[in-house]
Amino acid sequence: MSCEYDAYLPDPLVAREFRFDGRTVADLVDAEHAIVSLNREAIALRGTEVLARMLLRAESVGSSWIEGLEVGGRRVLRAEAGRELGEPVTDVTASEVLGNIDAMAYATELVNVGDPITTDGLLEIHRRLLAGSRLQEHGGRIRAAQNWIGGSSYNPCAAAFVPPPPEAVPALLDDLAAFCVEDELPAVAQAAIAHAQFEAIHPFVDGNGRTGRALIHMVLRRRGLATDVLPPVSLILATRSRDYIQALSRTRFVGPADSEEARASADEWISLFAGACIRACADVTDFEARIDEIQRGWRERLGEIRPDSTLERLLGLLPAAPVLTVQSAARLLGRSAQTANQAVSRLVDAGVLRQVTVGRRNRAFEAPEAIDAFTLLERRLASPQSDTLTSPPTRRVPRRP
Repeated sequence: MSCEYDAYLPDPLVAREFRFDGRTVADLVDAEHAIVSLNREAIALRGTEVLARMLLRAESVGSSWIEGLEVGGRRVLRAEAGRELGEPVTDVTASEVLGNIDAMAYATELVNVGDPITTDGLLEIHRRLLAGSRLQEHGGRIRAAQNWIGGSSYNPCAAAFVPPPPEAVPALLDDLAAFCVEDELPAVAQAAIAHAQFEAIHPFVDGNGRTGRALIHMVLRRRGLATDVLPPVSLILATRSRDYIQALSRTRFVGPADSEEARASADEWISLFAGACIRACADVTDFEARIDEIQRGWRERLGEIRPDSTLERLLGLLPAAPVLTVQSAARLLGRSAQTANQAVSRLVDAGVLRQVTVGRRNRAFEAPEAIDAFTLLERRLASPQSDTLTSPPTRRVPRRP
């Protein structure tokens, strides 16, 4: 079928002037304070990077949920343990989420405070995201054809949005990367604008949303806000998915970049994004307190533990690796398999760990209380009011433990 359609060509970001209204400025101040406080005051699990690893997993799960990849934490954790044992991951959804975790982990390692964000870096994140998936051949490659969102898969005649033509994409990505290394805007505003621009460019065949949300954390990390702990903002955006998509869509203004429409749409999106950051940080603070309480309970059950022993170190790492094997425990601890096995056996005897089967016949162990805490965090972040008992989740979530 022949038809006419408009492809959207976003204005470049470099040298564009941004002005925010008073409410948006207040939201940005509150969001930056919340992220800095989370990174400064996350004391209970700090030093072992346990909280950072847990939240990176939560953020990856949330980002995947937005793309329709619905999977609970326990499934992801068991698939991760099976992969470490060399088992093929037959759970396709869990496999794609594991790819997202790998890409997100790489993104946070790629950029430190003040480091550049480059087009090549974004391509590598995308390559890792699609590695092992049915679309692996497209990983790390800028699309060479026109794509579109909505409507028919055959043509863009009824599409809701048509991104730029492929020949315009490389220059737009380079402009985006150059914008991401500027320091004039508040960091949260810069992250929000960069994400919206990336989604407008839509440079890949698939995986644009997940790569674009990884970019958020690269900007926050580069600007020194989220140097240790990532706020799982994607879980909040998944909860407010309709508002999220609508606000992003409105940033695709038509007309001059300094028009009132362009400014108002940017304010709306940035305020929503800042609110998601604030909410994510608040819920994570409560989650950290819950994990600290669980760890204290474990120590009470075990009795006297020698400081810096294998058992003590494993207890500290367990929330970040609540499904493990003796071999993975040994690698985490930097100890022998025999020493790790003794520590695991003691945790099983105390009821901290229980044995499960991963893959065909592989023996693994899981910490049910840590997994349940992770599940409750997912449920809490899916509730508009942070409490699923009084405010039902707006999306599908794992069952209450």
